[in-house]
Formats: sequence, structure tokens, C-alpha cells
Amino acid sequence: MPIVDADGATGANADETLSATVVGGSGFAGGELLRLLAGHPNFDLAGATSREYAGKSVGSVHPNLRGTDLRFSDPADLDSVDVLFAATPHGVSMEQIDDFYEAADTVVDLSADFRLNTEAQYEEWYDGHDAPEYLDEAVYALPELHREELPGADLVAAGGCNATATILGLYPLFEAGILDGDEQIVADVKVGSSEGGASASKAGSHAERSGVVRPYAPTGHRHEAEIEQELGASVSFSAHAVDMVRGAAATCHVFPDEPVSNGDLWSAFRGAYDEEPFVRLQSGGSGVYRYPEPKAVAGTNYAEVGFELDPGNERVVVFSAIDNLVKGTAGQAVHAANVALGLEETAGLDFQGLHPVGSP
Repeated sequence: MPIVDADGATGANADETLSATVVGGSGFAGGELLRLLAGHPNFDLAGATSREYAGKSVGSVHPNLRGTDLRFSDPADLDSVDVLFAATPHGVSMEQIDDFYEAADTVVDLSADFRLNTEAQYEEWYDGHDAPEYLDEAVYALPELHREELPGADLVAAGGCNATATILGLYPLFEAGILDGDEQIVADVKVGSSEGGASASKAGSHAERSGVVRPYAPTGHRHEAEIEQELGASVSFSAHAVDMVRGAAATCHVFPDEPVSNGDLWSAFRGAYDEEPFVRLQSGGSGVYRYPEPKAVAGTNYAEVGFELDPGNERVVVFSAIDNLVKGTAGQAVHAANVALGLEETAGLDFQGLHPVGSP
């Protein structure tokens, strides 16, 4: 349970050990959770569930985890743990949330089931909600925006990867008052194939995916709801499938009502992120990767954020890049859990990445 001081604040407790299980551990996000939790100094990985692979070793599904003794169990057989991470498809967590709460004191959900604040949003963007009474309890997982709300949270909802990349890019402009929500904002995200999950699909097969820059959600992507909720602004959002495995790169075009300078932009981004352990500012400068690049953060919980000012038409172009499976999913969940439970914020998330590296 979280260690809370007399003022209600949560403090780091590096010596605490908490039991954890991953429900839905056979997918890509589940595999990343297992990888991160297995190396986490404060979590004892007690279980992982999978209907399809019950009884099989975790390493037989996730080859990078070969050598571990853990085997998948049936999700109907949940043992009691301190923290339950749910990496299940949309709709599962909302149906089983009562069972999850019976098994664990803290639930961290990686699906879309508790990301939005209201039942009306789920009616508009999804197919409704089976447990709307829990929506008020959920805290959106991004610590960069919700660090003050996370300590002691019983239900944490990890954000979508496309939304995470877009929000982290645009947030400093709202925080600094450069944008107020009335301006035109256009966001275009390019994502890797792992976003589609481990289940096979015709569109995601290598023969169809290789070499493409394919629009798959020109309008109406569900992550748009999260972006608008977290930023309090309307966003014109599009998504492309591109030929990479890991990564989400957002390019956002914004048109502030008042003129801004490079100094204004640097002040905004540094003010938002200078103290953040997992956000790196990369805007111009020297080297091959002058702006945020998914390859530079592959396998890590880092987000890279940058910008370029176009003085000709007072446009600001904002760039952001994440690994969709880590900062966009599993790493974000672990980061938020660390904060919620009073652990060292960066625990288990210190991998710096590799260079050079192949297609992320």
C-alpha cells in the first residue's frame, strides 16, 4: 500500500516490496509490463495470465524473457496481490473491474476502459461503458500532467500511445498560455506496427505493412477524445501506419493568436519539462537526429519533444516521439504506479536505449 505522510503526500519508499500480477500478459503491452516488472526493485512478479497460453512459460511467448520461471495462468484464477496491471483488450477491464479489485488494492489499467472522464464520452467515442461508476475514481496515468493526483490512487488509467505523444508535445504551450484552446491545432501521428497488438490482421501483415506510409485514421481516431480531454482544446487529428515496429511520432501544427518568439517557446518547454525525469528536449541543434525521433527512445520510457517556429505565418510546429509500448503504454503504467504507491519515481525505468539500432 502507498506510504502516505501526515500531510497526505506520498514519499519514495525504496525498500518496499509489492506483489504484482499482469492480466493479459501475452500481448505486446503485457510483455513489456513483464519485462519492466521483472527488473523492478520494488515489485515481486507473482503472476501473469493468458487464456490462450495458460500453462506455458512466459519465455515461450516473449523470447526476450526466456530463462524466467514464470508460467501463464488462466485469468479466472487470480491470486491476491498488491497491484494488478491489466493489459487486456478494450471492454475487458470494465467488465471485470470488481474481480480486479477483489484481487488487488491497486489496479493499473492499460486499456481504454477508464481513460475518459464521463459516460457521455464513452457513448460518443466507444460503445458506451459497463461500469461508469468507476470513472470518477480513475486517474489518467501521465505523471507529467497528473503527478499531484496519482499518490494513493486505487485505479490508474494509462493513456493511449497516440494521445500520449500528442499531449506531451502540446501541453507546454497550454501550460504557458501560448495556446488557450481557441486556436487551430492539427496533429499528425505516425505509428509502428506494434500498436496493432500481437493478434494477426491482414493490414498488419509484413507484406502489407512493409514500406508504407498509410493513413488509417484520417479523422475520428478514438485517441482524439483523450487529447481534447487532457488539453481542453479541439484538435484535428490524423494517424498513419508506417514501416517501423516500435514508435509513435507526432507532428503538430498550431497557430497562436498572439506572436511568439523562440525565447517564449524555450521558456514554455523548459518550464514544463526541465524537472521531468522522462522528457528530453530536442529542438534543432547538431547531429543526425536534430528533432525527436522514435529510434532514439526505442525500448525506453523517455519522450523526446521539440519545436520549430515558422515566423512567416506565425505557425509553431511541435514534434514529439515515444516508444508506443513503453512511454505510450507499459512504461507509463509503471511510472504512474511508482508515483501512486510512493515508490522511487524512476524505479525500474532507467534503460537509456541503444545506438545504433535497427528499425524500432
